[in-house]
Amino acid sequence: MNTMTDNNTPRFSQDSKRAFRNPWVLGWIGGILLVLGVNAAFIVTAIMTNPGLVEKDYYEKGQEQEKTFISQQQSRNRLGWQMKLEAVRDPIVGESARYTFNVVDTAGIPIDGDKAVIQAYRPSDVNADFSTDMQEIAPGVYSVELVFPLKGVWDLSAVLIKGEDKLKITRRISVLSNDTK
Repeated sequence: MNTMTDNNTPRFSQDSKRAFRNPWVLGWIGGILLVLGVNAAFIVTAIMTNPGLVEKDYYEKGQEQEKTFISQQQSRNRLGWQMKLEAVRDPIVGESARYTFNVVDTAGIPIDGDKAVIQAYRPSDVNADFSTDMQEIAPGVYSVELVFPLKGVWDLSAVLIKGEDKLKITRRISVLSNDTK
């Protein structure tokens, strides 16, 4: 391999007057190409794995958020309902887990609602979200069996509707994988 040019100067040298023969210039160009390549890989990954977590009408929902929050606080204070959402055991991917939703008034009397719904929201993947109705198994006690398709963090929201009144309780859970039993 010939490492010298015709006039006996090294092919790659800091003394070379040709830019593409200088190792410093080649190093800078290589660094810039590396950064551009990594950025291109990040952009492609972001586009291909987009979880779709942005609400389609986020602006309108954002404008109504404070009104909704104040309305929920007023309903909660007016009704005085005490709500509790609990599970028999920690949920495991692909296995059935029973959730119970208890609702009582300030005197401890069970609330007989018109409808109870549980919503499972996965913060990292909108495609995994689901919602299902809960069955009333006793006055003020609602239950449902849930099977989670993915491990990780989930937000559960249990909603009780009685006439015009509607209250919600939210709980963050962690679904375990099959191998961490």
